[in-house]
Amino acid sequence: MIKRRSLLTLILLSFITFGIYGIIFWYSYAEDMNRICQGDGKETKNFIIVILLSIITCGIYTYIWYYGIGNRLSENAPRYNTSFQENGTTVLLWMIIGSALCGIGPLIAMHILIKNMNELGDRYNQMFYGNNAYQQ
Repeated sequence: MIKRRSLLTLILLSFITFGIYGIIFWYSYAEDMNRICQGDGKETKNFIIVILLSIITCGIYTYIWYYGIGNRLSENAPRYNTSFQENGTTVLLWMIIGSALCGIGPLIAMHILIKNMNELGDRYNQMFYGNNAYQQ
């Protein structure tokens, strides 16, 4: 089962746990993405690897990773009879240019990623677990 996620929960629990919850959140997000998008010929990197590559590239890899998952969600949406207006470019623009808006851009980008993953997760759960699938 793919669980539903919330940006508010991510922000609050990351603050309370000094960022540890954020690592767990994105780690499980990547695992769920690989499950939902299985068979598309791509793989979303484990978030621990993303952290290490981001350290090596001075944070640039994080933007590449967000761009990739935005595109992957958008590309796989038709498999679940839906579509998204947002893709990796939208996410990347919010992450980079939106940072100038008092830092709110990255939050909007994360909201887009979480919203789109929740949509695909709900459809995945319905497809594989039926209409009565328990959703968190």
